[in-house]
Amino acid sequence: MGKLWLTIIMLILLAIGAGAIYLMTVDMDPPSTQVEKTLPDDRFPQ
Repeated sequence: MGKLWLTIIMLILLAIGAGAIYLMTVDMDPPSTQVEKTLPDDRFPQ
């Protein structure tokens, strides 16, 4: 039973490590849509 838990924990750690390596190496472009929002003057103190 101990080897089963060790195997499960090792697989989880391996998946986390693989995900971290993927996120560090992939070349993702940030969203390029421009957002313009008009804020009312009431929200700012005078």
